[in-house]
Amino acid sequence: MKLHTKVNTTENLQHNLNTELQVRLRDNEKHLEDLNTLNTDLTSELMKLYTKVNTTENLQHNLNTELQVRLRDNEKHLEDLNTLNTELQVRLRDNEKQLEDLNTPNTGELKVAFSAGLTDSGAVGPFDQETTLIFSKTFTNVGGAYDRTSGVFTAPVGGIYFFSFTAADYLKGYMGLHLYRNEKPVVFSLDLNDHGGYTSASTAVSLQLDRGDSVRLSLPASYRLYDDSRNFSIFSGFLLFAV
Repeated sequence: MKLHTKVNTTENLQHNLNTELQVRLRDNEKHLEDLNTLNTDLTSELMKLYTKVNTTENLQHNLNTELQVRLRDNEKHLEDLNTLNTELQVRLRDNEKQLEDLNTPNTGELKVAFSAGLTDSGAVGPFDQETTLIFSKTFTNVGGAYDRTSGVFTAPVGGIYFFSFTAADYLKGYMGLHLYRNEKPVVFSLDLNDHGGYTSASTAVSLQLDRGDSVRLSLPASYRLYDDSRNFSIFSGFLLFAV
């Protein structure tokens, strides 16, 4: 009986131990399952975070690229502005110089005067049609109102102006010049060289001009003039007074 009781007790202990081990195994399996689930969730969150980081890096890269492009554009724009500013400063100095030339130091009255020779090249004309003469040898051009590239004087202010010109030639025949105010002829100076050799004709006139009015000399068709380094043909003018 004692042996039987001892055997039963051992079996009960073994049974209880097995039962406890099974319970603990199930608990461990459940815990492992929970850990696996947690690991899966963490892996998923990690992948989301990794994707987000990559997206952020791509956005940052794109943003940096865009900023670099905009920076280069701004630097180019700044360079253009600096160039424009330099040009404007040069033009401002030129305008200030012209304004200084136009004004006397004490009275503030405008100073406008020019005188120019026709050419050093000899004969001018004849042309097939009436042609504006370009007196290209500028001796004086106070105020910059005479344009030596076009042969046109432009009044910088309304006033009374005095103009004179001398035309020369050495061949027999007629020679003459038109003086125009804007597109209207004002004076026609005509002379006949009937003996050959050098001859000249001179004319002077006072004109009331508005600001922006132009004055020029033109050579009629089939007429000719002559000039060289001795300055036979001259065009001059100056402001008498502003009105």
